[in-house]
Amino acid sequence: MWMSLFSDVAWAMGQASKGTAGGGGNPLAAFLPLIIIFVIFYFLLIRPQQKQAKKHREFLQSLKKGEWVMTAGGLRGRITNVGENVVTLELPPDNVKVKVTKGYIAGPLKAEGEK
Repeated sequence: MWMSLFSDVAWAMGQASKGTAGGGGNPLAAFLPLIIIFVIFYFLLIRPQQKQAKKHREFLQSLKKGEWVMTAGGLRGRITNVGENVVTLELPPDNVKVKVTKGYIAGPLKAEGEK
């Protein structure tokens, strides 16, 4: 009786390993969901971030004296000098001058007092 039970289990395992349980098929079909997920991530996350980073790099390269900008730390000021890596800002109302690394300029502002 015990031998018959073990032989039935061994026979079932042998059949499963031969591929009759659906183990075969196209290997590309197994990777298709991963490929689709990567394409979705590329168009929804990676590509928009690359476009935004390119736009910010172009903004930093086009900085000019007299423009109003805001830093990543929240300082708002007018550019008085533009160097290769450093920008000098004049902060109102006391006209304090601060040197800021270009990478920390977050974006443009309208002039103080404008709406």
